Amino acid sequence: MAPSGSRSVDCWRVLYWIPVLFISLIVAWSYYAYVAQLCIGKTGSIVYLLVYHVLFIMFVWSYWQTIFTKSMNPLKEFHLSHSDKELLEREDRRESQQEILRRIAKDLPIYTRTMSGAIRYCDLCLLLKPDRCHHCSACDMCILKMDHHCLWVNNCVGFANYKFFMLFLAYSLLYCLFVTATDFQYFIQFWTNGLPDTQAKFHIMFLFFAASMFSVSLAFLFAYHCWLVCKNRSTLEAFRAPAFQHGPDKNAFSLGTSKNFRQVFGDEKKYWLLPIFSSLGDGCLFPTCLVNADPEQPSSPSGRNPSIKSAGESHQFPPKPLRESQSRLLSNGQSEGSEDRDTRGTSNPALTIEKET
Repeated sequence: MAPSGSRSVDCWRVLYWIPVLFISLIVAWSYYAYVAQLCIGKTGSIVYLLVYHVLFIMFVWSYWQTIFTKSMNPLKEFHLSHSDKELLEREDRRESQQEILRRIAKDLPIYTRTMSGAIRYCDLCLLLKPDRCHHCSACDMCILKMDHHCLWVNNCVGFANYKFFMLFLAYSLLYCLFVTATDFQYFIQFWTNGLPDTQAKFHIMFLFFAASMFSVSLAFLFAYHCWLVCKNRSTLEAFRAPAFQHGPDKNAFSLGTSKNFRQVFGDEKKYWLLPIFSSLGDGCLFPTCLVNADPEQPSSPSGRNPSIKSAGESHQFPPKPLRESQSRLLSNGQSEGSEDRDTRGTSNPALTIEKET
């Protein structure tokens, strides 16, 4: 027999799907109201139906991807070994524990710290948190580049599905705007008694109200996340800037609008509008524009941030080869930064990528 505690957790997890069920029912009803009650039998509705179904398919596809794309686990290099776990458990003093964590983090591309300057460690997942990674209590795991936990998709929005979430917002906004615009003339006829007295008139009225209200809320939310993409920030980072050895820096991960956009949507334009994963990187390693070197990280002979290394260096991270698009993003940023240093005569050892203007 399962313990009562696990049964209560399972019940709560079932309740988490109520917002998703609510959205699914609203979308299903909107499809019935628009197609069956508004368009079928109307002259000139073929074009409306064609555009409507394109938006509906893209909307549902991106929503599905946002819900069921789970976060990738951090690479095994960030997890503590068995010996390190035992060593950490034997230490009672916080200072000693931090010394152990600093020794482990020295060989990892970790540059963010807690607000007090300590190493970011998750004692639930037993791992050193990669930059921009946070633990989600609802998902009970660490999420790479966590943005927020969204109740409407019952999932964490992070590195693995942030592109899908952006497309979900975009297509749902276009869907609601299209329904509102094409339903407006019938909504006017409803108030002028120009519609026949059937049940269709009530579907038309409520469809207009629902689509217009969702359009307003989605427009604000989509605009906010477009701003976050351009600044290369997550929702969490917008409220609290990531802390580094030299202190908080809200623009540390910003590489310029173009590169920030490509980090989320990728280099290949043919995939930008499709809910297919094309984001750059692996979610653990992010190029930065730090203005102060981290004294705890090993220095690089070329004067670059050690989190970005060429293929010929002895210590490479991550161990698997970078994709061509990711390598191009990093290499372009390095060349731009080196050219800028040459022209201005400066020698900042931690300036890895110059921001675009």
